[in-house]
Amino acid sequence: MLRSIAGGDRLDSDFWEGLEEALVSADIGVEVSTELVAAVRRGKPSDRAGARSLLAEEMLASFTDRDRTLACSGNGAPGVVMVVGVNGAGKTTTAAKIAHLLASQEKECLLGAADTYRPAAQQQLAVWAQSLGVDVVGGREGADPAAVARDAWSAAKSRGREVVIIDTAGRLHSKTHLMSQLQKIKRVLVNAAGKVDEVLLVLDASTGQNGLAQAREFCDRVGVTGVVLTKLDGTARGGVAVAVERRLGAPVKMVGTGEGLTDLAPFSAQTFVRALLEEDPS
Repeated sequence: MLRSIAGGDRLDSDFWEGLEEALVSADIGVEVSTELVAAVRRGKPSDRAGARSLLAEEMLASFTDRDRTLACSGNGAPGVVMVVGVNGAGKTTTAAKIAHLLASQEKECLLGAADTYRPAAQQQLAVWAQSLGVDVVGGREGADPAAVARDAWSAAKSRGREVVIIDTAGRLHSKTHLMSQLQKIKRVLVNAAGKVDEVLLVLDASTGQNGLAQAREFCDRVGVTGVVLTKLDGTARGGVAVAVERRLGAPVKMVGTGEGLTDLAPFSAQTFVRALLEEDPS
């Protein structure tokens, strides 16, 4: 990101303008980029290397004091993980990846296919479930998603599964309808299980600042507990993660870097910042 302004010692107006432009181009957003540059300038670096170092420190500070563990302990009953987000962000694949991750930790899961408005989502989740060797509970097309979610939790409880992962719809005929449906699913799961351990928002890293607007809406309406940033395997710059944490306080818990089941990793702030600044992560 900073290659175009790296090298040399002059910290002139061109440098500071170029730094802010580079941050904006990395999808961090104008407002947060301005804040970051102002913070670096207050540090009074003596050269560009110092400015880069201060910028890295300021970015890392955006990610401090956040719990990034995946909460899914049901205390004797199945823990509940809801996966939410807009269509195309990778929700269904992420739900399967989480099941695979938990299986590697010797936790038995059950998948709930509560996106009953998009048959392809249920079919995709069923294929993933078969490859993972886990059970999946779904419903007929157009069925009440909240009822499917409740049935999935009940099935997980009766079968002795430790975690139920609920895949949800990402687009209905209006945004209001979508959020109301997600709120209903959460209420039903709380009534059945006592609580929802995680509401994970899946964000496509390539959506830039549109992702921040999506995150704000989901946080306000369904109480997002963590973010999964997907599609970091291509041209996505991922800077929206900085804005999400600084503006919304929603921790980025995991990142997806590909379509494979193993292409989901815990979020590392240091690795992320190094990659964002195009530094050698070693």
